[in-house]
Amino acid sequence: MDIQQTITKTIAGAFRDLFDHAVDPDSLALQPTRKEFEGTYTFVIFPFLKITKSTPEASGEKLGAYLQKNLPEVSTFNVVKGFLNISLSSSYWMNLFQQLYEAKDHGRFPPKGKKVMVEYSSPNTNKPLHLGHLRNNFLGFAVSRILEAYGYEVIKSNLVNDRGIHICKSMVAYEKLGKGETPESSGLKGDHLVGKYYVLFDQEYKKQIRALTESGLEEAAAKKSAPWMKEAQDMLVRWEAGDAATIDLWKKLNGWVYQGFEETYRKMGVDFDQYYYESDTYLLGKDIVAEGLKKGVFFKKENGSVWADLSEEGLDEKLVLRADGTSVYMTQDMGTADLKYKDHHIEKSVYVVGNEQDYHFEVLFKIMRKLGRPYGNGLYHLSYGMVDLPTGKMKSREGTVVDADDLMAEMVGTAREHTQELGKIEGFSQEEAEALYEILGLGALKYFLLKVDPKKRMLFNPQESIEFQGNTGPFIQYTHARIAAILRKAAQIDLDYSPAQFQGYATLEKAEESLIYQLDDYSNKVHLAAEELSPAVIAQYLFDLAKEYNRFYAELPIFSETKAAVQAFRVGLSAQVAKTIKSGMGLLGIVVPQKM
Repeated sequence: MDIQQTITKTIAGAFRDLFDHAVDPDSLALQPTRKEFEGTYTFVIFPFLKITKSTPEASGEKLGAYLQKNLPEVSTFNVVKGFLNISLSSSYWMNLFQQLYEAKDHGRFPPKGKKVMVEYSSPNTNKPLHLGHLRNNFLGFAVSRILEAYGYEVIKSNLVNDRGIHICKSMVAYEKLGKGETPESSGLKGDHLVGKYYVLFDQEYKKQIRALTESGLEEAAAKKSAPWMKEAQDMLVRWEAGDAATIDLWKKLNGWVYQGFEETYRKMGVDFDQYYYESDTYLLGKDIVAEGLKKGVFFKKENGSVWADLSEEGLDEKLVLRADGTSVYMTQDMGTADLKYKDHHIEKSVYVVGNEQDYHFEVLFKIMRKLGRPYGNGLYHLSYGMVDLPTGKMKSREGTVVDADDLMAEMVGTAREHTQELGKIEGFSQEEAEALYEILGLGALKYFLLKVDPKKRMLFNPQESIEFQGNTGPFIQYTHARIAAILRKAAQIDLDYSPAQFQGYATLEKAEESLIYQLDDYSNKVHLAAEELSPAVIAQYLFDLAKEYNRFYAELPIFSETKAAVQAFRVGLSAQVAKTIKSGMGLLGIVVPQKM
């Protein structure tokens, strides 16, 4: 039983003994005491005045005195109007800290024996990854790590969109204009090279539409009749028919793209356990359509197309198979959902996809539940908002989309300038300094994109994200580096800061109690972040912990403290904060530096 449950159980005892009234302890709640008042937890008395038949102040005094008498952990209390503020004893805080110190994996939960798949990234192989993909990848990777800490066995998956008309557009342009260009001959990453031909296709296609409309054709007809579009459609037909030359070209261009993607993923610090490819899955799902027709989940229209009627679920009718028997996205997504379950027997499946697909996933999940899939209730769409940039802040290769590689390189450059200006690299070798710029630049980018609730659209401000003050990655990283320096100094003077050395320290300072409270809350925050699939919960926790530590550091001496037990305790407390920051930032996929 944790301390809050112990206190609420004792308050229930007070209602029984003092006021002859039975109250369910589970119906009682505590909240953290506001900073401006003395106390750790606050009990709100107003709702219980009918029971106490007294004023809020008198009721609070009686309850507080009962707690102090019956609960050794309660040292003092105070009553402010209808609020009972409860302070816990130094011995309670010291015992709690020793438990945290000795726990090997605080913030990690025992294995649940359940599997969850988190699908993220899902790129197209006709262009490089962009800013939106950064939020997607960082979210997917962080959620995977949080769920893993929460006790799930996690499979990180990536469904690659490697076929279709958009891929054929790059292939047509390369055939026409490529002249054998390769990533090596061009000096471009493979994904950027293929993306270049996708842009060239679009430019030529627009010219052809213009020429056709100027010759008197309607724009809609011109779009269909443009020679390059016809060639792209022909190429898709040849690809689906398995034409050898087309497949060879497709494999060559996709191979270049995958090499480029892998380089970008390495830079991002994300990875995957399982890849699925649309070229393997696009024909899946037709057997599910047949099954759904038999079960009455789907119905066939006169033209032969197959639909799901979801009007009873508050939605409309949704096409699941065209009249000519060809698949739509819904068909293959149904098939892929079954494939994931067949491969891994997952209980939960999380799709990290932008909020423009909210309706699609609502329909997919309802269909799979109506079909009685064993994993149906474990399907979840982690829907996230778009990322905007302040105008002109970032260069982009195409003028419209901000390229992920460019943005990461620019963030490292910004970290370099900022860190050099502030003089935080004294005594660093060139190699150490470059490693630090990388850690800070990518840490700033990841933290800024993860600290916002995933559902919200957000504005990414590169300059603000790199600051060493405020709610930023570098502020938390700098706090870790500060503590690492303290621990190095402790090692130099051979200071033992194990719990056995704290014994003579009896009365803790308020700043120390606040830090222990924050450290103890880490497991609760991992639990909450896992349940809500929100890395923002961990980001906010780490910012609050770093703020609390910096307040402690400013208020209380460490190495100038004369009492050995107090000095050892403060170093030990600092070490535990560093360990928790490293663990929490690790859940976000962010590295913390040892010095800066």
